[in-house]
Amino acid sequence: MSDTHERPAANGRPAPMDRADIAGLLAGRIGQPHPTNPRPTSPAEPAAPPAVAANPLPTASADAAAVPRLAGLPGELPVSWDVVEDLQARVSQQLTASDPDKLLEEADRRAMAKSLVRNAVADWAAKYAQGNTPLTAEQETTIGNAVFDAMYRGGRLQSLLDEPGVEDVMVDGLRAHVEYHDKPRRTIEKVADSHEELITWVNRMARLSGHGERALTQASPMVGFRMPDGSRVTSSLLTTRPSVVIRKHRIRQHGLAELVRWGSLNPLLEAFLTACVHAKMNVLVVGGMGAGKTSLLRALGREIPPAERLVTLESDRELYLDEPGPKPGPVTFAFEARQSNGERHGAGEVTISDMFDTALRYNATRVIVGEVRSSEIVPMLRSMSAGGSGSMCTLHVRRPHAIISRLVQLCTEAGMATEAAHHLIASAIDVVVYITYLDETGIGGRKHRYISHIYEVHDVVGEGGRPTTTELFTPHGTEVRAVYKNMPSFIGDLELTGKFSRQWLTDNPHKWWGPPLQTVSAR
Repeated sequence: MSDTHERPAANGRPAPMDRADIAGLLAGRIGQPHPTNPRPTSPAEPAAPPAVAANPLPTASADAAAVPRLAGLPGELPVSWDVVEDLQARVSQQLTASDPDKLLEEADRRAMAKSLVRNAVADWAAKYAQGNTPLTAEQETTIGNAVFDAMYRGGRLQSLLDEPGVEDVMVDGLRAHVEYHDKPRRTIEKVADSHEELITWVNRMARLSGHGERALTQASPMVGFRMPDGSRVTSSLLTTRPSVVIRKHRIRQHGLAELVRWGSLNPLLEAFLTACVHAKMNVLVVGGMGAGKTSLLRALGREIPPAERLVTLESDRELYLDEPGPKPGPVTFAFEARQSNGERHGAGEVTISDMFDTALRYNATRVIVGEVRSSEIVPMLRSMSAGGSGSMCTLHVRRPHAIISRLVQLCTEAGMATEAAHHLIASAIDVVVYITYLDETGIGGRKHRYISHIYEVHDVVGEGGRPTTTELFTPHGTEVRAVYKNMPSFIGDLELTGKFSRQWLTDNPHKWWGPPLQTVSAR
């Protein structure tokens, strides 16, 4: 089709062009680029926790695209995705020609790319308008945004990730299911033109993220990495169709104060957990899938005093404690595991367990493991027990009463005897925080994440040889969230930090949450 042939329009909008339609348009030359304040406290008289604030819904990340989009869905551009791909290829060539040795800083290189994209889209749109209804400025901006996304962000899936409230994007072949924190799941029928295109997207995102050794192939049919914006990607060829799950981190830079505003904990628990961090209690954060364990662990990590030294160990980078936060933090070395290169016997693989010995030689005062899944539980607990005071980690546990059993299970799977596992757990862990996850989006509600239990683990074994625990905060009456129940044995250590007072536990202990939790099931 010639570029001067009139194309039919639908609803006042030009029909999408395909790759053949734009061959002539792209033949021409594309234009050239012409900190939250810490609460003041004193050991003698710690300040009271702030009053309970309203719980506003989380807002979209500042990283979300600020430019307008037509409909925010893949495939709803005013042109086909082939146009975006061809423009992206042309701009990439120009960018390489302008900076062949990649001497520019990344920020300057991206600024040049944006300029090239603007000129490329304007040049293309001018040729397109010769035989079609001219595009609006908003439509040109949308196309330019899609081209830049294809170069540096999430490509065809980026518009989904930029939607407010998105938590997970699950791609099954060509179809995507989008999970939100405050509304029901939505399904998009087509986010790729073929399975091969989806696999190409996975491998390109892995390269953009600096994980060049991670590729989705028949030799390595499972891969995990993080996107440039920090979202966690897991993909596999072992499913019926190629599949991808993207977990978006909406609260990467937030601390405990934000979790209070969002209703995950209250000011009393904020003060209690802050004091636990400063008193160097070893803390285990547990809960079900998607409960917000990493978000709480990240917030606790941001309470570590700046004079300390911290090592974080993760299979995929999610904590970002080595990046500047709302207030000064400790010197932090962030270790990330490495997947194998796809050869037999796991050649090139480095696990969290493998990194422990090296990490401990960094003379860190604390160690944080993003998530304990298997044999790394033993070096983690040994590190806590042997002097790693103030260390923390997360663990997937379905029910509060199953915490000790889950720990013992992992220890025995790593080769420990049950009795030895009991003693190691008792000597290593001081505090266990359980987060409850209640998803009511399917019945017209929203997702609720809140601390429901906090336990103290004592340095002794009790009946049956199991570690002795005490419920410090548990649900009470109709309140399903954690309220004070028993005084911790280490209350004196908490008061010495100047961050906590035992009087707060006995003064109106059931009022700290404010209004009752608004759930559909409770109405």
